[in-house]
Amino acid sequence: MIDKTAIILGVSGSVGQALLDELIHCPAFNQIIALTRRPLDQPADSKVEQRLVPDMTPSNLEQAVIDALADCGDDAVGFSVLGVGAGTAKLSLAEHRAVDVELNAAFARGLKASGKVQHLAFMSAIGANINARTSGSGAAGMPRYSRVKGEAEAAVLDQGPAIVSIFRPSMIIGSRHTPKILSTVLPLLAPLTPARYRSIRTTEIAQAMVAAALRTPGKSGIYNYSEMMGLISEGRSGN
Repeated sequence: MIDKTAIILGVSGSVGQALLDELIHCPAFNQIIALTRRPLDQPADSKVEQRLVPDMTPSNLEQAVIDALADCGDDAVGFSVLGVGAGTAKLSLAEHRAVDVELNAAFARGLKASGKVQHLAFMSAIGANINARTSGSGAAGMPRYSRVKGEAEAAVLDQGPAIVSIFRPSMIIGSRHTPKILSTVLPLLAPLTPARYRSIRTTEIAQAMVAAALRTPGKSGIYNYSEMMGLISEGRSGN
């Protein structure tokens, strides 16, 4: 059995909850550090250590990561599924960047500075593009949204640990932000949908991220739907 430490940002969201559950049930991880503004509204597990960062500024978050990992072994993996989620259309570009770019960059810097983490599994979104225009609506799927996601990817690659695995889901089934009717209809349309744009479940994103963490890639890379499903398949065959 491998004794790994996982440190997670964004655990209170739908994907974050699925990721936490996947890590709890993965025997390779004996310690899970959850960085969160508020206590998690769920039963505690002996593997989970909650680290509260109520004033989650970039500097506070970066230091919290370093402090949380200070007494951990060297086999630690970072996971970030932090993002604004629904409501980005109501935010200014600066407000959106403050969460998706600045906080994720601070988390990545903390991982690197700790000296304990060589691999970050980072959730972005399909269509992320640092060259997309910044004007117009910030709603999911629009150019400004894609621009912020692209900037977040660039920031963690530049400031984070040696290897960053970027996960780009399309529509997420099981997310509290996805209408129930879409969660029902989208899987039926999968055969007609180009692979990279197929919907994916929160649990599948979590499984893919953990599978990547268990077999650290040799270099940074991007994982769309097909690659994520491939990781899940490899993980199952390796059990």
